Amino acid sequence: MTTVGAGGVAITAFAPSKRYAREYRKLTAEMQTRVDEKIQDLLKNPRPLGLGFEKLKGYANPSVYTVHITGNYKLSFEIIEGSIAFLRRVATHDEIDRAP
Repeated sequence: MTTVGAGGVAITAFAPSKRYAREYRKLTAEMQTRVDEKIQDLLKNPRPLGLGFEKLKGYANPSVYTVHITGNYKLSFEIIEGSIAFLRRVATHDEIDRAP
C-alpha cells in the first residue's frame, strides 16, 4: 500500500452495503455522528493520522480496509470502481475481525 491511501487511490465517494446500513441504524446518535466524522476524514485524506487505518491480511480480492471509530468500534470497506469506498460493516472490533 502506498502512503496516498487505500491501494494508492484517493477516496471520492462512498456506497453503503445493506449490512452496513442496517448496522449503522442500530448505533446510537452519538456513534452515528462519530462514524460520519470518520467518513468525512477519509474524503479529505485517505489515510488520516490517528484514524487507525489498516489493510486486513488475508483479503486480497477484494482488499478490505478498516478504520477505528472508537476504542471498540471499527468501519470496514473496500475500494470499488477506482475511488469509491464500498462500506461493508460498522461494528465492534471482534465482530469485524471475525467477518469484515
